[in-house]
Amino acid sequence: MGPRTGAVLVFGSSAAVLVVELVALRLLAPYVGLTLEMNTMVIGIALTAIALGAWAGGRAADVMAPRRTLGPLLGLSGVAVALTPSAVRLAGAADGAMALFVGGCCLFVPAALLTAVTPMVTKLLLVDLEVTGTVVGRLSGVGTAGGIAGTVLTGFVLVSVVPVSVILMGLGVVLLLAGVLVDASTRDWRRGRRMLLAGVAVGGSVAGGAAVPSGCDVETRYHCAAVEEDPERDGGRTLVLDGLRHSYVDLDDPEHLEFAYVQAIASLIDTAYPAGEALDAYHLGAGGLSVPTYLDAVRPGSTSVVSEIDPGVIEIDRERLGVATGERLQVRVEDARLGLRRIADDSRDLVVGDAFGGVSVPWHLTTREALADIGRVLRPGGLYTVNMIDHGELAFVRAAVRTLDAEFEHVAVAGRPGAFEGEGGGNFVATASDTPFDAEAWGERVAERGSGWRVVEGAALAEWIGEARVLTDDFAPVDQLLTPHPQRR
Repeated sequence: MGPRTGAVLVFGSSAAVLVVELVALRLLAPYVGLTLEMNTMVIGIALTAIALGAWAGGRAADVMAPRRTLGPLLGLSGVAVALTPSAVRLAGAADGAMALFVGGCCLFVPAALLTAVTPMVTKLLLVDLEVTGTVVGRLSGVGTAGGIAGTVLTGFVLVSVVPVSVILMGLGVVLLLAGVLVDASTRDWRRGRRMLLAGVAVGGSVAGGAAVPSGCDVETRYHCAAVEEDPERDGGRTLVLDGLRHSYVDLDDPEHLEFAYVQAIASLIDTAYPAGEALDAYHLGAGGLSVPTYLDAVRPGSTSVVSEIDPGVIEIDRERLGVATGERLQVRVEDARLGLRRIADDSRDLVVGDAFGGVSVPWHLTTREALADIGRVLRPGGLYTVNMIDHGELAFVRAAVRTLDAEFEHVAVAGRPGAFEGEGGGNFVATASDTPFDAEAWGERVAERGSGWRVVEGAALAEWIGEARVLTDDFAPVDQLLTPHPQRR
């Protein structure tokens, strides 16, 4: 094998491993969520496969003919990659844990097979012991460059223009064709026929993957997104991101608020400001833009600026949920923490936090430093209200409220029945300000809407918070504190 051919195989196989790893994160998110633990598990599986593939590939290279082994390695990895989307979707339809197990296997097998390519190629190119270091170092560098290329290509290009299932199926076909070409160069036509049968399997997997529903209307840069119609309301639409119900919008009635947490935010707005008074608001996260549209409906003349990191969500809001953006509703595609820096001092009457990555508020929006920046943009008497989710011991939401209490003079929290007594969890809406606000009136307005939620403040809230630790940019283990639950609303 010539050095250029070997370099191409090492570069391509290393790039393919990183493509599969990054796409696996997105493929699994609708079934197991997008959390630090899930990311860590996928990375751990990939690294384990890489280690085992390198070790086993090196051993195999010493006992087998590497030139005859490379083709089957590439072909089998192609079959495994192409089968992954349909396998994960079928498993995910049954159970999230099963989807994680199947997805882990589908990641492990091709990653191990592809990593074994490098020691095989190294064996073929090591014809002179005097240049061992040069050959090994060059191939190591080429492999690393391939991994970088696969990462950049996937993160900046592929996931923004191509569905994840198409990425994997296309990569599977490319790997299979590469295996056939490498195998054909050995002129072993019997093995070529076996590779042809593998090609039939890939074709079947492509057809099967197309037949298995993905559950997505659109695959955005960050989410598997769908819009579900409400059979009980003609205009009712639910925005579903990665299998979680994020927002509900009534196309005919922007004042209809379905989710209890949105009712709590609206109740706060109703009671904290004079009726009908126009407000200047800033929103961290867009979802279905139900709060900005409610503000516009009940307080004409209000302005809202929204920071949303996923342009695909904004496109869905405009095309499927009937939201009209413009001068009074400005939507900026940006990270909310960075977008917050662009908001002028003392320019907002209200800041609303409703940004989520999976079931967790992005950690960098929960810290005391982020809250200080929110306090900077609020006018005197302004309010910050934030939606959070937690279950079990509620360690995350207690820490988040403790952080609010450390930064603002007045804090109150609304939650569903039994939530403050340890009888379950779910959504919590916390509100903070440096000037007093009427938490009792807020609670009464929430009760009028019929959700059963109640508002807690003062000594009762301090007792509920307990010894929770303040979150900072230096220490904010949000994913570890959070107790997730499969149903968001």
